[in-house]
Amino acid sequence: MPNSLTLHPDRAFPADPRVRAVARTIYAATSSLPLICMHGHVEAEVFAHDAAFPDPARLLITPDHYVTRMLVSSGVVPEALGIARNDEGPVETDSRRIWRRFCERWHLFRGTPSRFWLEHELVDIFGVDVRPSAGTADAIYDRIASVLAKESFRPRALLDRFRIELISTTDAATADLAHHARLADEGLGERVIPTFRPDAVVRVDAPGWATEIVRLGEVAGIATTDYAGYLEALRRRRAAFVAAGGLATDHGHLFADTTPLDDAGAAEIYRRALAGEASTADATAFDAHMLFVMAGMSCEDGLVMQLHPGVARDHHRATADVFGADKGFDIPVATEYTRALRPLLDRYGRDPRFRMILFTVDETAYSRELAPLAGVYPSVRLGAPWWFLDSPHAMTRFREAVTETAGFYNMSGFVDDTRAFASIPARHDLSRRIDAGYLARLVTEHRLGEDEAIETGIDLAYNLPRIAYSRLSTQEVASA
Repeated sequence: MPNSLTLHPDRAFPADPRVRAVARTIYAATSSLPLICMHGHVEAEVFAHDAAFPDPARLLITPDHYVTRMLVSSGVVPEALGIARNDEGPVETDSRRIWRRFCERWHLFRGTPSRFWLEHELVDIFGVDVRPSAGTADAIYDRIASVLAKESFRPRALLDRFRIELISTTDAATADLAHHARLADEGLGERVIPTFRPDAVVRVDAPGWATEIVRLGEVAGIATTDYAGYLEALRRRRAAFVAAGGLATDHGHLFADTTPLDDAGAAEIYRRALAGEASTADATAFDAHMLFVMAGMSCEDGLVMQLHPGVARDHHRATADVFGADKGFDIPVATEYTRALRPLLDRYGRDPRFRMILFTVDETAYSRELAPLAGVYPSVRLGAPWWFLDSPHAMTRFREAVTETAGFYNMSGFVDDTRAFASIPARHDLSRRIDAGYLARLVTEHRLGEDEAIETGIDLAYNLPRIAYSRLSTQEVASA
């Protein structure tokens, strides 16, 4: 029927019948593997409280920036989607109205990965069998709401249903990790773990930086009134994350520059920043220096260093002012890696204690810079296509651009990078389908045996992310 909603078993596979047949075989070997979710933004408190999800709109629309930015692009104001304002001004509180606005604009998502993920969620998780539209919005809402009311749809139960073996939250350096402590006490400490995100205490020109530095000192239990105290506070916080099961750090700088400062120069910029006197040049230099410093700390404590530069945050200042950080339309920018990372890799690139995973939203850097870097430095792995590149065609372009230089085994495996908890299985499923199609093409071109393709598919889906984020040295990783 024209309005029915179903999931075709061959969705996202290559159209060529010969290649598609091999892709089915490879996908069959990977589709039911557990999920390793080592780069995401589901909050720890979701699992600690284990409360029922509130309603369809607040689960699937309001927190999902992929969905909301598309709706905003069509003229829907953020307030109409229930996105809270900093000034606590009025926003839509009727979730059914938010859901209707989304369903009335379902056509906007044609051809996007959001369409693939949402269809997967609607059909596979909620049992919806009609397309969203103005006429079906209320019936779909009621169907989803009935599922959300079940005990079997609580967050902890979904860890099992979604086959999530390991999931990492992303937490500020100043986070007290209380939710993680509760989870550990209740037996989930090795399944839900934190990731250390220090951006807010590194960007000396960011609004509220001085307040964050005070908070850092309070949580770490040491004065941060000078540069030496600041570094010690960071070490203590990293140690707390390690104690809580953390395996990685996460750095979202605008640039990938890692040029270090001498101790006196860094201390002077830090002093000026505390006094409110740091310049833009000071801030840029300190950002680069702190990436270099964080690499050294990773050698000390074993946390894998994730770097994903190249996003201009809050492109529309007025929107960011009203709705807060990361709500003002983040936009990718061109990013240079070869010269930028040279200081860091010159020092740590062959250090067996160091491991770094590089992400990008600038796919022009894949074959020119990132694949050659990962293809020679034992400490470097390529992260999966991320954010704007987390889509079928972009994932295929990624494989085509980097595999011949870096190989499959200098990659970290898929990361879902999402706040939308219910979309996690759909995102991993799409990645596994695209990888199955790419590997099948190599088989049909007689460049890979089918048994090798199946083994590689399993490694990409499950083994590589486990190894990339494990507490192993680069030498141990190479032999794993």
